[in-house]
Amino acid sequence: MHRKGIRGVRPTRIELLKMRKREVLAQKGHDLLEEKRDAMVIELFRLVDEFRTRRRALDIAMRDAYTKLELAQMAVGNRKLREISVGGPPKGEIAIDVRHIMGVGMPVIRAAGPPPPSRLRGYGYAFTPAAVDEAADRFERVYGEALRLAEMEGSLVRLAQEIERTKRRVNALESIVIPQLQATQKHIEAHLEELEREDIFRRKRTKMLLQKT
Repeated sequence: MHRKGIRGVRPTRIELLKMRKREVLAQKGHDLLEEKRDAMVIELFRLVDEFRTRRRALDIAMRDAYTKLELAQMAVGNRKLREISVGGPPKGEIAIDVRHIMGVGMPVIRAAGPPPPSRLRGYGYAFTPAAVDEAADRFERVYGEALRLAEMEGSLVRLAQEIERTKRRVNALESIVIPQLQATQKHIEAHLEELEREDIFRRKRTKMLLQKT
């Protein structure tokens, strides 16, 4: 633990009072940061559990989507299916916003809009088998799940980074700042006690000299 005092501090009573106030503030900051760190760790574990659940859901949705895709391939053939896939409307840009939880900026990812209905997918749905529509529906779900999973992954990264930063700040206060303030106070107190002893000695000596005269 760091036991050296703060350099350049004059050993006076005023400075001693300042050091005591700074220690109180540093301790309060340390306690608040510890509470924030603990709350963020709890939130991190919660998000990890939710992320794993959503990841399993995405895996299931993808398997289902590829099963429907295989059925669509058998129904219309690979060439026709490729023509249908490129003829649809573009997805549009993905909007990314930020929401703050415990002072941490979390990403919010939104699709450009809701999935288009079958009639707006760029192919004549009346002349295509239901397997094509079902495959398209399943991949729309996969797309939405993938966006939500990416959002959660970004939140996990941001939260883990903030936890690490908070841990460093807590450790700095605990191992450096507060011990330095305490060591500085002890140095000032020792100096003031020495001055007081010297003053008492001088007064006693002066009294003795006056009594002899």
